[in-house]
Amino acid sequence: MATFQIGEVERLLGIRAHVLRYWEKEIPLLQVRKDLGGRRVYTERDVALLYRLRYLLYERRFTLEGAREQLIKEASQGNQNLRAQIYNLRADLLSVYFMVRNMTGD
Repeated sequence: MATFQIGEVERLLGIRAHVLRYWEKEIPLLQVRKDLGGRRVYTERDVALLYRLRYLLYERRFTLEGAREQLIKEASQGNQNLRAQIYNLRADLLSVYFMVRNMTGD
């Protein structure tokens, strides 16, 4: 399973690191860990959840509290269709990310 550091997630989502750290505190579904050096390590699940959160906040104009409730509702309902869509979107985005990363040599 791929993992990402905060700088990579910042570039992927177009969201500043301080906002990501704030979201971590406010969204209980995010389970960002830290490595031995104290750096944040995001899983593919975390990145997919952050993409959904960004969509709810910036596209659907939810408040952070409303977006948190929506994410919890979606997780508790086990909405398989939404999960499949998120999984497919995540896979596509990660493929593009790694393709660009390989092209730029990062």
